[in-house]
Amino acid sequence: MKVRMNQPDVNAVNQDFTRYDQVEKSHTYRLAESDADEFDTDYRIQTFDFGQYLHGNAADRQRFAGEFGAAVQEIGFSILTNHGVDKSLYDEIHERTEDLFTTTAMEDKMRFRAARHGSVSQGYFPIRETSDIHPDLVEGWVWCRRAFDMPQERKAPFDPAEYWPDAKYEPVFRQLATAHEKLFQPITQARFQGLGIDPHLYDEKLTGTNFGMRLNYYPPLGEDEDRSGAGRLLGHEDVDLFTILPAARVSGLQVWNHMSKKWVRLDAPEGSLIINTGDYMQRITNDRLPSTSHRVGKPADGSHRDTARISFPMAVYVWENEVLDVLPGLGQPKYEPIKAITFHTKSTSKFYGDAYAVDSPLEENA
Repeated sequence: MKVRMNQPDVNAVNQDFTRYDQVEKSHTYRLAESDADEFDTDYRIQTFDFGQYLHGNAADRQRFAGEFGAAVQEIGFSILTNHGVDKSLYDEIHERTEDLFTTTAMEDKMRFRAARHGSVSQGYFPIRETSDIHPDLVEGWVWCRRAFDMPQERKAPFDPAEYWPDAKYEPVFRQLATAHEKLFQPITQARFQGLGIDPHLYDEKLTGTNFGMRLNYYPPLGEDEDRSGAGRLLGHEDVDLFTILPAARVSGLQVWNHMSKKWVRLDAPEGSLIINTGDYMQRITNDRLPSTSHRVGKPADGSHRDTARISFPMAVYVWENEVLDVLPGLGQPKYEPIKAITFHTKSTSKFYGDAYAVDSPLEENA
């Protein structure tokens, strides 16, 4: 049975939930934006031409990795252009996401109400129910690898009706999953190379690995919601290795700058990819690559009152039985080895309740 920790609180801060963190997070921030928040208008999150790494020679790749790695170590976020995914795919996914949320009856949505499968809470999240700790003004839907007709181990033939309210959606969103999966290894290789370690350490782990594709639909805010103090999406850190986020059409993404102790509004170029580090990566890199806090707030131009916001991030995981261990060459380990399912579910139980956590010993084979 799910154990609810508390009633959602619009005034909550991250330090209220530090007992669930599996990596060091010493700073304090309010989960939803408030009038007291300060914004760093001078800081710019760096944009990189990923084609230099994908198609360049050895010198190009080394130069890119050094610059990319330095930026990620500084703030945990970066922006990639020339990544090889056609912008037209993102345009189609945007339209199909809007269609999915606005034309699917609530009764059909609730047939897929989110529940844990493996490490990840998969399925539909109603508005204000993204987590137990905050009344976020967003609808969400999460699919992992098993929801797609992709190469993987299966005990039965693939049936899209198990995961999708209409089978027509699966092949469309599978295109996005397939396109982004091609980037899992090169992004990781560039990060590892930037740290001066073997870039291929995770190649095998990221071959046919699990992921979480999340679709977010932020409806326009009415006057009461606008004044409620609730955020569009609470401040948090992603639990994964990293997240691939195509630039949204509507602003709202805010990133915590731990140097200035202020928020940075991130508006990435159209067609670009926002890449941010998650807790898995912070753990295995011995805190060298920080899992940076971020949230979705109200656009400075006030467009949240009449315009829906749509985003479709993809979280990159490893399979549940993989062990997260500090990588060689990164100093004395600050963290003990831990199985991915234990790390993941203990971290995210702050969102879903204490009963969500799974303790799987290292020697146990699930």
